[in-house]
Amino acid sequence: MDTPLENQAEDQNKEQVSQNEDLAFKNRVDLTELQEAINNIKTELGKVIVGQKHIIDMLLTALLANGHVLIEGVPGVAKTITAKLLAKTLTVDFSRIQFTPDLMPSDILGTSIFDLKKSEFEFKKGPVFTNMLLIDEINRAPAKTQAALFEVMEEKQITMDGTRYILTPPFMVLATQNPIEQEGTYRLPEAQLDRFLFKIDITYPSLEEEVDIILREHQLKENKKIDKVNSFLTEEQVIKYQQLVNEIIIEPNLIKYIAEIIHQTRNNEFLYMGASPRASIAILKASKAFAAINGRDFVTPEDIKKVALPVIQHRIIITPEREMEGITAKQIVNQLIQTIEIPR
Repeated sequence: MDTPLENQAEDQNKEQVSQNEDLAFKNRVDLTELQEAINNIKTELGKVIVGQKHIIDMLLTALLANGHVLIEGVPGVAKTITAKLLAKTLTVDFSRIQFTPDLMPSDILGTSIFDLKKSEFEFKKGPVFTNMLLIDEINRAPAKTQAALFEVMEEKQITMDGTRYILTPPFMVLATQNPIEQEGTYRLPEAQLDRFLFKIDITYPSLEEEVDIILREHQLKENKKIDKVNSFLTEEQVIKYQQLVNEIIIEPNLIKYIAEIIHQTRNNEFLYMGASPRASIAILKASKAFAAINGRDFVTPEDIKKVALPVIQHRIIITPEREMEGITAKQIVNQLIQTIEIPR
């Protein structure tokens, strides 16, 4: 027979277990549906894209974090096709703009045209009025045209002739650019770079990946790559998952960890300009989204380290002396991350 003390201890254990279960239930974010959708998208993209798993992860992270992405790489490394395929997996409106040196802001935003029948001006919306906007070779247009994107990228709205037009969510800009050293390119203004959540670098494929690319192209015959990809997510689902990501848990010590990383960019002798608080918020949102696509309802230090480089590398300016020595932003950011103690 159990003694009163044993009964009391058993009751306390049951109560503790019950409290723990309640706590786990309250803190838990159901990511089952989101995970299934992400896996479906990865499967579809894998039908065409060879390798580049990190790139796909970052694109999906940006989508869930409601951010824009700048993709940089030399011509021919599938920057544009990757962006188009991601758009194809979503049943949302899609527009593409090819940036050229003679492109005007009105070609992007739209313009007012006089209607003779109504005897009044009517605003004709430009291609920016969409859900997913692909800007091909964004750094081939001059600063005036690039500046036309400032308001819409930050505030998801456009002001024309004193009238404000709100874009229908979700809205995401996927921009590709060639390296600055390429002929006929312009450096993007710092204010515009700061509006991109990520800058992702696409490099050449490995030998094995290149063989796979050639084989797949041979097997396609006359079929188009994009026709092989099916659509999965609707506008409503994208918005739903973006809101779900906001519920991902992050501990206070990890928030401090993010702040320390950004603070170190402002006190680095190799940097002329460090990252702004917008970068801190970007890491917060991106690390939550990265945790979600990996099936976790909480952020880990590894999540922060994974997203820190694409968040920071385009928001800092290296001193001219160090730039002449060949030191890159990527090297500096990686060094910063390694020197800061990881919270436990």
